[in-house]
Parts: sequence; C-alpha cells; structure tokens
Amino acid sequence: MKTFLFGGAVALAACAAITSASAQGAVEDPFVQSAALWDADHNGTYTCDEWKQYASRIFNLADRNHDGYVDATEFKTIRSAAPMFKEADVAYFDDNHDGRVSRDEFVSKPNPLFARYDSNGDCKVTPAELKGTAAAPQAPGGGGKRGAGGGGMGAGGR
Repeated sequence: MKTFLFGGAVALAACAAITSASAQGAVEDPFVQSAALWDADHNGTYTCDEWKQYASRIFNLADRNHDGYVDATEFKTIRSAAPMFKEADVAYFDDNHDGRVSRDEFVSKPNPLFARYDSNGDCKVTPAELKGTAAAPQAPGGGGKRGAGGGGMGAGGR
C-alpha cells in the first residue's frame, strides 16, 4: 500500500514538475522536469544538498532487500522514480564496476542539472539560471563548488 501511495504521489509530483518546466520553456530537459520533485523547500531554487537528500530517498526506495546496494532488478525502481532517470542505467552509477550500485555511488554521482544550469558554480540553480538570464560571475580559476554537476545519467552517456 505504501508503494502504491508513493507511486501516486510521484506521478502527481512529476506532472507538476512537467507543468512547471513547460512554463519555463525547458519542457525537453528531463532534469528540469524532475527538479521540482527534490526542491525540498519548494522555492524554485535547486541545491546540491536538496539533490543529495532526494537521491538518498530514491536509493532507499530501490534497495528493497536493505543490503546497501541496488542491483539491476532493484534499479527499475530508480528508472521509474522521475523523468531524469528514465534512460539511466546501472553502469553509469557503478563506479567500481561490481554490477551493483552502492548508496555512495548513487548519492554522490553528479546531477547534470548543475552542470547545465549552475552558471556561477554555487551549487544552486535559480529560476534565472534555468531561463538563461542569470549573470554568470565565475570564481577565479573557473568555478565554484561543482560537487553535483556532471554529465548525463544513462545509456550511451546521456
């Protein structure tokens, strides 16, 4: 019953995220579509801390046998959690190539939203950055904290 209720809540939240992303003109980007799911304070600014908290919750949901790892079968739960994970695969997250994903491998994996939109490298993506209207002052040496930046999340480097 809990899984059904959570699934319904995720579906409703995904619809809200898609509607929000459409309004911002970023309807094609699944990372923007999914961001509202992990915006803990619902302020429209997405932070690295909020991302890691959300990723931890998704990992907990997927790790059905509670062994601290998600295997290929359990990973299906992650793929259905949000649009951004739809094309994701175990190999992208499996840094040590042992065929399963640890909590650290999953939660610490950079979220591509930050690489694409965090123009000033402060580990926050603001509505202005999503619209491409934010000023982009860079710290000396080319950037700030990029702990949650990165590339795509799945098959073929997406």
